[in-house]
Amino acid sequence: MATIEECRAALDQLSDNLARAEGDVRGATALDRSLSCHITDLDRTFTGRLDGGRIRVDAVAPGPPSAKAEIRLAMTGDDLVALVAGDLKFPKAWASGRIRLEAGFRDLLRLKSLL
Repeated sequence: MATIEECRAALDQLSDNLARAEGDVRGATALDRSLSCHITDLDRTFTGRLDGGRIRVDAVAPGPPSAKAEIRLAMTGDDLVALVAGDLKFPKAWASGRIRLEAGFRDLLRLKSLL
C-alpha cells in the first residue's frame, strides 16, 4: 500500500508533468479550480488548486473532503502512484470505477483531452 509521502510525491510529479505539457493537454490544465484528491485506502484528502497548469497542494487532512472542490478525484494510493508512473491508464481505471472524477460539465469537457 502506498504511503502518504508516496502519494504526495506522485501529486508533485503529476504537477510537474502537467507544467511541461504542450498543446491540448496544456490548454486543458490552464484552469483555476479548487481540487481535492481523496486517497480512499488511507482515508486522507489532499486539497489545493489546479492553477496555471500546475497542481498546488495546500493541505492534507484525515477523512473525505470537508468541502466540495470544483474538481474532485478519489482513488487508492496505489492507483495514484500507478497512474502517475504510467502503469495505469486513466480511461480504463475510470470506466471500471477504480478512479472517480467529479467536476462541472464544462471542466469535464476541458479535461477530456487529458484522457
